[in-house]
Amino acid sequence: MNILAGLETFLYVISSALFYPVVAGLVLLTFWIVISFGSFLREYLERRQGESSALRRYKKVLESKVSSLPAVMDIEFERFLQSAELELIKSLDKIRFTIRVGPALGLMGTLIPMGISLSALAQGDMPKMAGSMVTAFTTTVVGLACGVAAYLMSLAKEKWVRADMREMEYLTELTLRNDRVEKEDRDEVSEETKTV
Repeated sequence: MNILAGLETFLYVISSALFYPVVAGLVLLTFWIVISFGSFLREYLERRQGESSALRRYKKVLESKVSSLPAVMDIEFERFLQSAELELIKSLDKIRFTIRVGPALGLMGTLIPMGISLSALAQGDMPKMAGSMVTAFTTTVVGLACGVAAYLMSLAKEKWVRADMREMEYLTELTLRNDRVEKEDRDEVSEETKTV
């Protein structure tokens, strides 16, 4: 029985020690969601005007690569396209992380103070119990709110990423086709000058 009581005390100490990191994590997550929402809103307004910063950057780099790439342009462009698409997919990782971690931290922030609250109830300390219960429920609400906000942003951002990837593939194919046509035209002109 003594061993069991010791293990319970040990687990109680661990969970109590996790309380402040959990609350700090929720506060940081909340700030990150607010900042991300500002970025999301800016991107939404850009896209309403028919612009995409990811596509602008891709076009710029693509145009610079046309003149500098060797004869194996198809392979190099395919590699460049894949790395650009991977960067777009990686941009969703932070939001997916928040979708999962927000509610988990909220749940941890609920259960830890409830243990403290039950301990206070056993000792008859009602004000401490009430304070712990308030903390328990507010952390749940904050964690769920972070998760829901991240989920809603991810719905739109995933559509945007898919649309950008389609457009990048189109731009790459178009650039390769135009480059082939230009080379064929140059070859024809050089053959005509040789025959004259």
